[in-house]
Amino acid sequence: MNSRKEICIGMAGAGRAAQLHLNALQRYTGVPVCCRHVAARRFEQVKRFQERYGFQKASLDFEDLLRDEEIDVIDICTPPYVHEDMIVRALHAGKHVICEKPLSGYFGQDGDEEPVGLKVPKDRMYEELVKSLDRLKAEVEASDRKFMYAENFVYAPAVTKAADIIRKKKSRILYAKGEESLKGSSSPVAGEWCKTGGGTFMRTGAHPLSAILWLKNIEAQARGGEITIKSVFADMGMVTQMLTPYEHRHIAAQPFDVEDCATVILTFSDNTRAVVIATDTLLGGSRNYVELYCNDAVINCKLTLHDMMETYFLDEDRLEDVFLSEMLPAKTGWNKPFLEDEIIRGYTDEMRDFMEAIYFDRQPKAGFQLAYDTAKLIYAAYKSAQLGVAVEP
Repeated sequence: MNSRKEICIGMAGAGRAAQLHLNALQRYTGVPVCCRHVAARRFEQVKRFQERYGFQKASLDFEDLLRDEEIDVIDICTPPYVHEDMIVRALHAGKHVICEKPLSGYFGQDGDEEPVGLKVPKDRMYEELVKSLDRLKAEVEASDRKFMYAENFVYAPAVTKAADIIRKKKSRILYAKGEESLKGSSSPVAGEWCKTGGGTFMRTGAHPLSAILWLKNIEAQARGGEITIKSVFADMGMVTQMLTPYEHRHIAAQPFDVEDCATVILTFSDNTRAVVIATDTLLGGSRNYVELYCNDAVINCKLTLHDMMETYFLDEDRLEDVFLSEMLPAKTGWNKPFLEDEIIRGYTDEMRDFMEAIYFDRQPKAGFQLAYDTAKLIYAAYKSAQLGVAVEP
């Protein structure tokens, strides 16, 4: 930390995830934070971020963040295929690390037949993914820097309230259900396994999956025990491939070798169950929720509020910088905007926790183990979907 006792942030990436993190930081008024340096590959993105968020420096090279001695923490909001390399290099440079999901993945190796997502067996992907996770685990444990996993679902007010209830009542979560679904992704590489390491289950299903894992861990802690995953059973596919261009016109998903729909069943060691759903075929915005069916309660956590405001526009004139809702096809007509999106979906509390973890030298709520477990289970699900059987992670 510099002589001004500020936490100086280096941002790797300038896409949607980086925007969400920085918008959340703008709402945070706790420990002093400065936007020191942003690096991304496209000049126009970097300059826009520098102007919008007040970064002192801008660069096209990640190495510049590592060399900047003023930076305390690097926030990695880049495509997944560079996560492992960036995490290791940042830790070696003495920086704390925030990393967006997924922690790691399988993106192809020399000699692989292409396309990777269709040709490489998922059981081999799973084995290589575990090796990657174990390498990262060794690096994090050997470092005196903090690793913070940017999983906003576990910071969403509804989910944190559910955790408080489970903790105090010592409720048993008998069945859980979670979903994040959209009509596709704004990322130009979302359909390519070699860039993303998976499709909609990796990209969006990771969120409710992490939330359910975290809540089951809260249950275990409250009851003085341990709950692990016994098996994973998954069904996935590419349903939008059957559409004609005309039928496809409203759906943004363009899967090349990744899934656009997934349903995954988790069986825990206490014989309870959870279902996680993710699809790129949802029109009209987004669906984000976690539902808990307990022995003494039902708790429904909604992460998008759609009934606090309505808008009606005849055109989109001067609405370029007005955010209404995620993945809306148009801003005209009647819409129900997201309000306090950074707060309701957990980004503000997420960044608060990370900044205070660094400033006060404590561990974050979402750390390396949650990132590790989530990535491992995602690939266990891919393996299950290809083999058609339940697998033990």
